[in-house]
Amino acid sequence: MRRNRWGSVWAVMLCVLLCGCSTGTDYSRQHTVALVAKSTQTEFWLSVFAGAEAAATEYNLKLTIIGPNTEEDFEAQNQMVADAVNEGAEAIVFSAIDYENNAAAIDAAAQNGVKIVAIDSNVDSEAVSTYIGTDNYAAGQMAAQAALERVKTPLRVGIVNYDISSANGQEREQGAADAFAASDRAEVVSVINTLAEASHAKMDTISLLTTHPEINVLLAFNEPTSVGAAQAVEQMGLSETVFLVGFDSNVATVDGLQEGSVDALIVQNPYAMGYLGVESAYKLLAGQAGGMERIVDTSTQIVDRNNLFDVDSQKALFAFDRR
Repeated sequence: MRRNRWGSVWAVMLCVLLCGCSTGTDYSRQHTVALVAKSTQTEFWLSVFAGAEAAATEYNLKLTIIGPNTEEDFEAQNQMVADAVNEGAEAIVFSAIDYENNAAAIDAAAQNGVKIVAIDSNVDSEAVSTYIGTDNYAAGQMAAQAALERVKTPLRVGIVNYDISSANGQEREQGAADAFAASDRAEVVSVINTLAEASHAKMDTISLLTTHPEINVLLAFNEPTSVGAAQAVEQMGLSETVFLVGFDSNVATVDGLQEGSVDALIVQNPYAMGYLGVESAYKLLAGQAGGMERIVDTSTQIVDRNNLFDVDSQKALFAFDRR
């Protein structure tokens, strides 16, 4: 009996020692994560939020989601970052409106011990542990290539971009410009920067096409600018003469793809950005960051009228329920 008793004591002590040395995670602790987005309105961001919420549920995180009213208000984003820190966020998943002007707020959060994950649009801060999103330069090249492969005549290109300080938009523009420059039959006639809001993008695109009637190819680099550009092409009756390549999945642009005002869409994977962003925040907080990649490229693909109803295209366009 005495041997059995001491055997039981040693078994318990061994278990305690092993548990004390374990690198396992205490899943009962609920970490706090804030997602600070560029916007809370578009289909793109609603899909990001769906992915983020799925990861938060899976990893038992307290997740808050916030964003400014417009995709140009970097000052509101900076205040949201400061507020998140004051309210106890242990990690921030962040998409920068302004690559440079959002940096100080992110640096300040990191100095308070907050872990930083960037998604969609990066920020000029060494505090970012990982960036998760589209390879935006490659996506811009993809948009240009979609036009080069489908328009057989010389290309006279107009580009409808959003905030000039947003890193992902500028990277897409550079990728497209380089792809067109490598071609012997394309010329970028004009580039405009408009508000990331469909009605503004529509008015500015109408002005662009009126000033430059020679344009026969349009590229628009995010969801609101694509919706606005498509509305402009339709209103001006130019569906047959202007080839429009847009970005992202929206009911209006998908309808335009069927009706003719849109000719191709570069479809990103916002759900994955949200999910992987929050998952990465959890790993940083749980001490599981070993082997984490500095850059994670989420997928993009081209959808046009020829493959619109293919299974892979439908999954990309309508992959997840919105909030």
